[in-house]
Amino acid sequence: MSREKSKTYTAEFRASAVKLANESDKPIAEVARDLGINVNTLHTWIAKYSRPKEGDKTIRTDDHLYEELKRLKKENARLTEERDLLKKAAAYFAKEQR
Repeated sequence: MSREKSKTYTAEFRASAVKLANESDKPIAEVARDLGINVNTLHTWIAKYSRPKEGDKTIRTDDHLYEELKRLKKENARLTEERDLLKKAAAYFAKEQR
């Protein structure tokens, strides 16, 4: 059994494939098929090129997203309470005026 020689792709091709996969509305598997590469290869490139560089001073975390989610949930609960209170008040005053 002969093993096929793996293809080598340029860094520019890899970067453009990752950009296309990230910005496209198509599924990653379809983008890989269109480019003529294996879907697992494209997934590997996406994981590799999406990581922050070692030399970057800023570390990307999702902590700000969790804080924003927590804040929005709290605000949603407060607004729901206010809405319910206003509904009850409107019903009370409508009943009182009859």
